[in-house]
Amino acid sequence: MTDTVGDPGRQLRAGAEVRVAIVSPGAMGSALGRGYVEGGARVLACVVGRSQRTRALAHGLELVDSLDDAVGAADIVLSVVPPGEAVAVAVAVAGAIGRSAAATGATPLVADLNAIAPATVDRVTAALAGLDFVDGSISGPPPDRASGRGRTRLYLSGPRAGEIAALAHPRLEPRVLPGPAGAASALKMSTASLYKGLAALFLQASASAQQAGVLDAMLDDLAPTFPDQVGELGSWLALSASKAHRYVAEMREIAATQAAAGLPPELFEAMAVVWERVARSPLGALAPEQAGAMADAAAVIRALGLPAASHPPEV
Repeated sequence: MTDTVGDPGRQLRAGAEVRVAIVSPGAMGSALGRGYVEGGARVLACVVGRSQRTRALAHGLELVDSLDDAVGAADIVLSVVPPGEAVAVAVAVAGAIGRSAAATGATPLVADLNAIAPATVDRVTAALAGLDFVDGSISGPPPDRASGRGRTRLYLSGPRAGEIAALAHPRLEPRVLPGPAGAASALKMSTASLYKGLAALFLQASASAQQAGVLDAMLDDLAPTFPDQVGELGSWLALSASKAHRYVAEMREIAATQAAAGLPPELFEAMAVVWERVARSPLGALAPEQAGAMADAAAVIRALGLPAASHPPEV
């Protein structure tokens, strides 16, 4: 890390152990944290009141008893939560920092890495009440050693973005974007609209094709154009379905972003409805680790609770 001028923030100095608080250590947050541990940081998290799955995912991190304990000991706080929780978590983090600063006079640098609209970034910034803030977004799977699912990029924007980018992580590609805080989130809203939107389109198209009895023919027709998606359709749709509860709010954040750009928001408001229905299905109740093992596209679609297949129409 390079020297920084923070008033009254903590100084992040080259050669010193950097203390990072992860809020909260789900699949993505835990993977980020473990990589930062490998890079030489001390990484803290609180899992009090969280599920057994989250407790298991947080292995390798230093677990503390409360958000106050994690934030109060940190030089950097990273918020990695579902998009619908970003503002409430910012309020909680600001409160924890305020209580800590009253005793120590020091405040950490806070980065929001969530899938939120630039307008929501403004709300997060307001909730943090003048604390030094970095806007961030993550593209790709959790950067875990066992993942093997491709590269993960961390996009960052804002005056102190370089300090987050300088944290060593063996499986993360940090990229600092020009412009103010909000640029990293604007990029996320653009890329996520394609990644998650394409998954929703494939899900709807596959479900309607299976209901009509023409799923195999549809996939055969699409395979030359979308070889990766068709080749891994079952596991891709099942994994997406297991995260549908997060996607609902993310689609609404994308709709708000597009509305602010003068574009019709109805497309992604409808995508939110798609993922809301999926979240209520049996697949939506699965953990990603379970869903990723499902490979049969027809079985995945059946698990969504859609109507049984009919025979193709007579021609």
